[in-house]
Amino acid sequence: MRGFGDLESEIMDRLWAWHRLVTVREVLDDLQRERQIAYTTVMTVMDNLHRKGWLRRERDGRAYRYEPVASREEYSAGLMREALTSSTNHTATLVHFMEHMTPGESAALRRALRKLGRGQGR
Repeated sequence: MRGFGDLESEIMDRLWAWHRLVTVREVLDDLQRERQIAYTTVMTVMDNLHRKGWLRRERDGRAYRYEPVASREEYSAGLMREALTSSTNHTATLVHFMEHMTPGESAALRRALRKLGRGQGR
């Protein structure tokens, strides 16, 4: 799993926030509030995200409507999993990761571990 490029990230951020099917035009209009960008550029990036399996689409007349295949959290978890599996020492990698966590992130990790433990009958 590779991280998104800048424009891919901007597009995915919008789709994750909107929680609905969207057209290229809707994404373009929102992006153009911050910068000039061509319709064909947005369309190409969204088509690429579809081909990579990150977006699903359905026909709407002559256009498509797009939505994410996975949530932002699922995407982030995949990146974290890839980073962990690329390490030869998982324990050291996790320790280094946790050393940089904020107190809020540490609390979230503890809650997640408790939830996971309950789900496994512990």
